[in-house]
Amino acid sequence: MTEDLHSDQTVTADEVAALAGVSRWTVARAFKKEGSISAKSRKRVMEAAEKLGYVPDLSAASLASDRSNLVALLVDDFDNPHKLVMLERLTRILREAGYGTLLVNMLGEKDAPNALLTASQRRVDAAVLIGTQFDESIRRTALGARRVRKVVVFARMGTSPDTLSIGCDDVAAMEEVTRHVLSRGYTRPLFLAGPDTESTRLFRKETFLRVWEAERGGPVPPVIHANSYSPTDGRDCALAYLRTLPPDQRPDVILCENDVLALGAMDAVRGDLRLRVPDDIAITGFDDIPLASSPNYNLTTYRQPITDMVHALVRLLDSDGKAPLRTVLPGRFVQRGST
Repeated sequence: MTEDLHSDQTVTADEVAALAGVSRWTVARAFKKEGSISAKSRKRVMEAAEKLGYVPDLSAASLASDRSNLVALLVDDFDNPHKLVMLERLTRILREAGYGTLLVNMLGEKDAPNALLTASQRRVDAAVLIGTQFDESIRRTALGARRVRKVVVFARMGTSPDTLSIGCDDVAAMEEVTRHVLSRGYTRPLFLAGPDTESTRLFRKETFLRVWEAERGGPVPPVIHANSYSPTDGRDCALAYLRTLPPDQRPDVILCENDVLALGAMDAVRGDLRLRVPDDIAITGFDDIPLASSPNYNLTTYRQPITDMVHALVRLLDSDGKAPLRTVLPGRFVQRGST
């Protein structure tokens, strides 16, 4: 049996270079995302590396460069299945673009500084904030310490005018959802929102209220806030409010800030109150999570352009010049049976 000469030691770039018949620096360039190298030379290097089982030490290589090609994803609400859709798309497209990812689970609102510190200690090129419990002071601290090149709010808009943000056009989206509800003849709306925080904004509630007032007038529609973006809190919040109303004063439509809240509201309407959707109370969501299209929910919603948003993030990461502070992309309204 032939003994593997490299089983007890690390294969070096010099060995790969010798087998491929190139210089050590050509090997280094072959493994750089932006490396200047011919396709023929890269092919020879990759074939030699595969034969020898060579894996470059990316952390060591990054010390000689101002780029690590590593992106931290900070997430704080795994109760929302839409985050899993985002993470799948983010990790796949970033990897295809040559970026590694570091997932950091933020353990509550007070953990935000520690979570960002964990990311910055890995010398990441960017920290992408995906959640509801990040404020501008955290972003400023990270950038001020010069440990993170870019801090990006993803799928929301930051409250500061100099925040890098990538998201769906919530204003145009909610205008379309509200006008759909108006066109269906609903007259007693209720808006079910998530936590009432100022850290990052969706602008869905404000847009709904503005369009409704302009188109319909009359009393300002009621708004209720769930404690978190979870089906359980959505159900509890909707149920507690609906139980305070006589049957003839209940809303005829509930517009929800996202699909998770909408699923909870639908469970309250159908499961607890034994009412029909949409005959007694119609419901809309936002995001178009996989469960939204299930026959059990058949939820009218608005699909965020997640793939386009991640490609916009890659362009921002690749940009050495000044990137646009806000990237706002259109999604698509999806009408189903809940309205």
